[in-house]
Amino acid sequence: MVAESALREHEDELAARLPLPGHGAALLPQVVVEGYNTELRRQGRYVGDEAAKRVFFDRIETWRTTLRKTGEDPFGDTPSEELTKKMLDRTLKQGSSAAAGVIQSAIEDFARALFDVIRVFHARAWNAVSHIAVGGGFRASRVGELAIGRAQLLLQDYGIDVVLHPIRHDPDEAGLIGSAYLMPSWVLAGFDAMLAIDIGGTNVRAGLLRLPRREGEPRVAKMLLWRHGDETPTRESVVEELIAMLRKLVAYAARQKLRVAPFIGVGCPGRVRLDGRIEQGTGNLPGNWQARRFHLPTLLVQGLPRVGDHATCVMLHNDAVVQGLSALPDMADATRWAVLTIGTGLGNAQFLNRTDE
Repeated sequence: MVAESALREHEDELAARLPLPGHGAALLPQVVVEGYNTELRRQGRYVGDEAAKRVFFDRIETWRTTLRKTGEDPFGDTPSEELTKKMLDRTLKQGSSAAAGVIQSAIEDFARALFDVIRVFHARAWNAVSHIAVGGGFRASRVGELAIGRAQLLLQDYGIDVVLHPIRHDPDEAGLIGSAYLMPSWVLAGFDAMLAIDIGGTNVRAGLLRLPRREGEPRVAKMLLWRHGDETPTRESVVEELIAMLRKLVAYAARQKLRVAPFIGVGCPGRVRLDGRIEQGTGNLPGNWQARRFHLPTLLVQGLPRVGDHATCVMLHNDAVVQGLSALPDMADATRWAVLTIGTGLGNAQFLNRTDE
């Protein structure tokens, strides 16, 4: 453990001397990444596991079980984990009182779980954080928004002065948009678009980001998505699919006469080393992404060696960090802030806004 800590300190020192940010860099153009993938434990369990998306559906199942003891289950035979966000939102608005009651009870339970996770993070690691951006797929639903709003009230009632900001970008797009903030703006100047990848435990996405001319924010011009969670893919098949997606996006950009930067920003679960290897936190991905001989940036460059007239450059960082970066324009008034991404797992990262530029 001491050796790993010393290695990371050495990598941080080396990264600070590089002319451009490297894989998993702490020093980015607009922020310092003070920490990410923080794994706090309580009673032998990871604290973050207590507010992952599956916890919400576990609570729905618990309340359905209670109803079944005295009457009919309003959701019939549909498994709780198969209740989609649209179904839940529609039921909350138009469904029976029993069905709505199940959802509202699960929202309250999950909000308290989220509050408790934030309380622990604030006490142990985020005591100077004033704002938390909340992203991930769960945030995209009305039930997610209500749970976040209720958690905000619980924080205020407890006396924790932290503001929760649901990331305003669509969660499918936020993990792509954040890639545009991995490199200094001058690196991308003169290009119309760039490529981005977001690797998750259920979905992988590749997108073509339209870059702003001067002021403004990047936006997703086209996105491709593969829901690998419904299949049994291998690590190699995921990489192959990502490369195929990138090639399709490059072809699309050519048809649109867009000049694409030879840069691919990648968000991936786990802790990312300066050399581009991944360690810790990839348990939700198919296969072994932490193997010493597996190097995702090299494989992507081999699959797409050139973009336009230039050799391809890849920068890999943690997916929660990248999704958090999409909220940068909304965090201008903060000094220290953080992000929580509620999805297959609960991603986290902490940032310090830079004032030296």
